[in-house]
Amino acid sequence: MEVTLRKAQGEEAPALYDLMTTDEKWTELNGPYFGYSRPTYEGFKASVFQRLVKGEDALGIDVDGRLVGTVTCYWEDEQTRWLEAGIVIFDSRLWGQGVGRQALVPWISQLFATLELERIGLTTWSGNPGMIHCGKRIGFQVEGVLRKVRYYQGHYFDSVKLGVTREEWSALYCGETKSADVFG
Repeated sequence: MEVTLRKAQGEEAPALYDLMTTDEKWTELNGPYFGYSRPTYEGFKASVFQRLVKGEDALGIDVDGRLVGTVTCYWEDEQTRWLEAGIVIFDSRLWGQGVGRQALVPWISQLFATLELERIGLTTWSGNPGMIHCGKRIGFQVEGVLRKVRYYQGHYFDSVKLGVTREEWSALYCGETKSADVFG
């Protein structure tokens, strides 16, 4: 299985929208406590898909020539250079197969290579143990747990904050960055 990151092409919008709205298991793990409202196709094209086409703060995860998810980043606080990264794999059949790891490593490497910052965060919740495991496996450390702050389906869950510093990342992946492959 070949996993790469890339900008989306306009003709891929229908297939990615179909995957995202047909296999909606991802909505049960991606902050479901915020609520999910299925976007219209037009709304998807104007927001999520447009970010993937631009490729500035989001890229598509390509598995064997097919877009199956996204990697993203956003400023928690740009003034203090606090950046958070994220990932969503829409095709639940690919979960647990290393796709997240293979997508996040070049994404985090690219962010460190192109942005002036010392740390990248990854925030999830205790209801998504796969994401916690993936983050730890690639070198992120649990930096904080906000206990019982996410209420979902009658239960309280923890918010889990993971992070990695530039120095830690460099020690793990020095020479393994695929920056040209990410935005090339």
